[in-house]
Amino acid sequence: MSQIRRQSIISTIFVYAGFAIGFINTYLFTRNGSPFTPSQYGLTGIFIAVGNLMFAFANMGMTSVMYKFYPYYNDNIPKKKNDLLTWGLFISTLGFILVLISGFVFKDVVVRKFSANSPEFVHYYFWIFPFGFSILLFSLFEVYAWNLKKSILTTFLREVLFRVLTTLLIFLLSFKLIHSFDAFIKLYSFTYGIVALVLFLYLLSRGELNVSFAISRVTKKFYKKIISFATLIYFGGLVYMIAQFIETLVIMSVIGTDGVGIFVLASVISGLVQAPQRGAIAASLPVLSRAWKDKDHAKINLIYQRSGINLLIVSLGVFLIIWLSYEDAVRVFHLKPDYLQSKWIFFFIGLAKIVDLGTGVNSQIIGTSIHWRFEFLSGVVLLTLAIPLNYFFVREFGIIGAAYAHLISFSVYNAIRIIFLKRKFNMQPFSTKTAYAIVLAFIVYTGCYYAFLSLHTFAGIVIKSLTFLAVYGGSVIYLDLSPDVLPVWKTIQTKTGMKRKV
Repeated sequence: MSQIRRQSIISTIFVYAGFAIGFINTYLFTRNGSPFTPSQYGLTGIFIAVGNLMFAFANMGMTSVMYKFYPYYNDNIPKKKNDLLTWGLFISTLGFILVLISGFVFKDVVVRKFSANSPEFVHYYFWIFPFGFSILLFSLFEVYAWNLKKSILTTFLREVLFRVLTTLLIFLLSFKLIHSFDAFIKLYSFTYGIVALVLFLYLLSRGELNVSFAISRVTKKFYKKIISFATLIYFGGLVYMIAQFIETLVIMSVIGTDGVGIFVLASVISGLVQAPQRGAIAASLPVLSRAWKDKDHAKINLIYQRSGINLLIVSLGVFLIIWLSYEDAVRVFHLKPDYLQSKWIFFFIGLAKIVDLGTGVNSQIIGTSIHWRFEFLSGVVLLTLAIPLNYFFVREFGIIGAAYAHLISFSVYNAIRIIFLKRKFNMQPFSTKTAYAIVLAFIVYTGCYYAFLSLHTFAGIVIKSLTFLAVYGGSVIYLDLSPDVLPVWKTIQTKTGMKRKV
């Protein structure tokens, strides 16, 4: 657990560093006087949404295969004969070629569907393809690096470097070093390619990039299981990814890219709530794969429970700190008035993130177990809910309807997974401390809200946030709500000199 804790903490630090840079980018995109319109800002969010959908269609389940079967390859054949990465790259590239062909074949359908409300998307349609292919390559190298215990590096590249490159492009346009949004978005389409290239060169320089063109005995032994696993996981991941980004597509179609820009702002900010999950997933996946192989159910249950309470504590804290000052932040930082509409969108999406994090790494536990077929079935349920709910709610309530749909569909999705793990393995992520954490968070929030009701300046935002953090964090430590909090606090005390080293 100490290894997972260490990697999760450092990865989370990088995630939040990335979000800090992302907020600078968001400010530069959305401030009064920005060279970007809400529609243009929305287009960057569309690139991310559609690029991830391309990855979901193209990867053919190989990212999941690589973390599920890596222990079998690693334990039974020499590194030089490990052909797992070779198959991952080959099959996923074939998948992307099919995506590219489909993109050409169905272009007229895309034009008819989106040209009226989202003409910018249609104009830059083909520039999304290099962006999507870059996400695919990076994701393959990322999973491979996770198995090599390099999750901290991959988190830095995905969360920090990508955003730094975006910042650079924003400044180039703002200072007229590039002269149009047209040039900006075309350069933006290659940013993930640079991130993927950096990871590729790192693995190559360390001698870890083993590409074998001979079919190994492990592949010969497990290929039927690999095909079966990849097929169901592929379709399960595909429906999950569509469900994740269906809001953007529906808003594009019904409202337009201006609406997407407002929704993207709320999604970016709600990403702060979800940030700790990324580090936890990267650190826990290889450990869970190994634990299932070794039939170590006790370790899996321990990871499940600790991830649940740890992620719940952090997500509640982050959500309520943001909610304390949401409107104040929009006004203090002089964002365009239209972006005030994002407040309640953030609220409902943020609640969905808390539900997702508070249920621990259930998806990763199921995906690395022998019951990985359930990954597909639960994904189908999610998609079956998400598509009609989004379409109905967006037409009925506007942009905020997508947030309603997101909360409902992901709450049901996680409930199904909790029930499955409880019935199948008698594992569940909750305890009495779960209830204590929720009650504590809202008591501290209520106290801070009424204590600082008249503070609406930048100083007010800082005071409210620090007060909430101090009271909430101190109470979590005092009440010992998580077995991982106290060791981390003692490490901080030692490293910062607050406590003498023994």
